Amino acid sequence: TQPPREVVAASDRVISDLSVSADALYFSARDGNAKRLWRVAHRGGAKPQEVPLPVTGQIFLGAGYGNDFNASRQSGLIVGLQSWTQPLQYLAVPARGPVRALGLPQLPTIAGLDELQADEVLVKSHDGAMVPMSIIHKKGMKRDGRNPVWLNAYASYGFTIDPAFSPARLAWLERGGVMAVANPRGSSVFGHDWYLAGKQATKPNTWKDVFACAEYLVREGWTTPAHLGFSGRSAGGMLAGMVLTERPDLFAAVVPNVGVHDMVRMELTPNGPSNIPEFGTVANEPGFRALLAMSPYHHVKDGTAYPAVLLTHGINDPRVEVWASTKMAARLLAATSSAKPVLLRLDYDSGHGVGNTRAQQLEEDADTYAFLWSQLAAKDAAARP
Repeated sequence: TQPPREVVAASDRVISDLSVSADALYFSARDGNAKRLWRVAHRGGAKPQEVPLPVTGQIFLGAGYGNDFNASRQSGLIVGLQSWTQPLQYLAVPARGPVRALGLPQLPTIAGLDELQADEVLVKSHDGAMVPMSIIHKKGMKRDGRNPVWLNAYASYGFTIDPAFSPARLAWLERGGVMAVANPRGSSVFGHDWYLAGKQATKPNTWKDVFACAEYLVREGWTTPAHLGFSGRSAGGMLAGMVLTERPDLFAAVVPNVGVHDMVRMELTPNGPSNIPEFGTVANEPGFRALLAMSPYHHVKDGTAYPAVLLTHGINDPRVEVWASTKMAARLLAATSSAKPVLLRLDYDSGHGVGNTRAQQLEEDADTYAFLWSQLAAKDAAARP
């Protein structure tokens, strides 16, 4: 056996996947929310070289077939590639020469995709941390502060939202809406330390990172608070609850989907104990204080002008008890001083959303899109370029 040697030097670049071929070691590494493909030839002393791809987004090494598909005796690589604006495509990456498409489309041709673009930005948060955010929009949009902008984040358990194409998203973008996706602390977009910086006692960094991203969108002219919305699902629903209770002035509408809104009592639910490592426990003072700080229900204040809210939940949710949303809806209705609606959408035939049928998911998506558009869009939005 040969002694180990350094192949890729340590850096801020987070390696997300790798595959070995006859000619080189291939790896994907994060550049903000998106990923880039790199090659390190097997010859001694070779340095990583970036492999240019037609779009920047999510990369699947081996195109989902595993390393056996790219056996080490073969040169080159097969990759899957998708972005916020382009559906999944399969590419051949030869040992030499340009990358070429394999001509295996996964979706019918969709008109108008060339009119869309995604901007990848880094936003300075309250303590100087740089938070990655993707801004998806039609090319040539005016930054006059009147665009309806839908911001989304999750940021728990180290989960990172990767660029992915969604035909449903076109309904928002084609009408002149903007979508933004952030990966605050609590995700692992910049590695394990980034995750730990948004966990338990450090969880407030998560929503403060969201506020920084929202303020960036306003500062750069994409929108104003009157046209800015936020949504999050599950643990992201808890984040949505903290967003609306901590900065009701910054958002016109918020959608917490199947959210945990009473974090103090979460531990007493059937799925609570398994979440103690992530959020903490009420059994000790540091854990209790951390849970109280991230519990949206306990941050609702009487007489506050809250934004429009749509809480969604499945009655048969095995992960988050449905009372988390019903209790939060009742509290907001009693507390808000604004005339904006507080709506509760309950589906008696669904649960946490993971096992929803296509029809159930489309119905929920339609309600969410309609609610946010009704609250965020300018009256003349459909006529604007």
